[in-house]
Amino acid sequence: MAVLVSVLAFVMTLAGGLAAMRIRDRLHLVLGLAGGLMLGVVAFDLIPESLAMTRHHPLGVPAPMIGFAGGFVLLHVVEQAVAIHRAHEEEYAPHVHTHGVGGGPEGKGGAGGLVAASALVLHSLVDGLSIGLGFQSGTEVGVFVALAVVTHDFADGFNTFTAASLNRADRRPAVLLLFADAAAPVAGAAIGTLATVPEAVLGPYLGTFAGVLLYLAAAEILPEAHSVHPRVMTLCATGLGIVAVLFSVSLAG
Repeated sequence: MAVLVSVLAFVMTLAGGLAAMRIRDRLHLVLGLAGGLMLGVVAFDLIPESLAMTRHHPLGVPAPMIGFAGGFVLLHVVEQAVAIHRAHEEEYAPHVHTHGVGGGPEGKGGAGGLVAASALVLHSLVDGLSIGLGFQSGTEVGVFVALAVVTHDFADGFNTFTAASLNRADRRPAVLLLFADAAAPVAGAAIGTLATVPEAVLGPYLGTFAGVLLYLAAAEILPEAHSVHPRVMTLCATGLGIVAVLFSVSLAG
């Protein structure tokens, strides 16, 4: 039953990714919306859920918030490492600044985007795991958890494709990660029907994932969205993404 229900998450994730693909002629709006969706997921879903899961407070700080800072710094370190390796090449190459998901150099933004998209795949695996564990607790609980997962999987698919294609002309990694993100809830649900994962592990993981998403949204996606396009419509798209996640979480709750 859990695996069958998780197929809905598969469909919704693909739908979100396909939507991101088809409106690439409005990249500033796509990026603005993706940034808002990511901020909303961090603020209204990941952090509250991670804090509710844990009772551990190392050094007096909730474990998920330590993971949150670690995830933020992790992506920053990845991007800086890639930038250092490219520095000497760029010193002797003509500087051409292009904007957009597919038009920029495959530099630090591309590497950070792939890291964030991979983290989204892992998050979707945990979502599927939650469905399986929910059905272990009873059909009613399982359906409730599945509803919560499905309602935000459209945003997950949208964000996965957008993040993976950020500053990359080659869309194949983004497409592969989108399909991996869509399949992850199904695999997670299958695992969740057979195994249990302690909340002490899930809480810090969700906090770490929130830090990764926040860095990508604040340092890469939103600055790129506002780089050369009118800011009012982009800001409206960002606000729409935040409000959409807020209503999605409130309906699921």
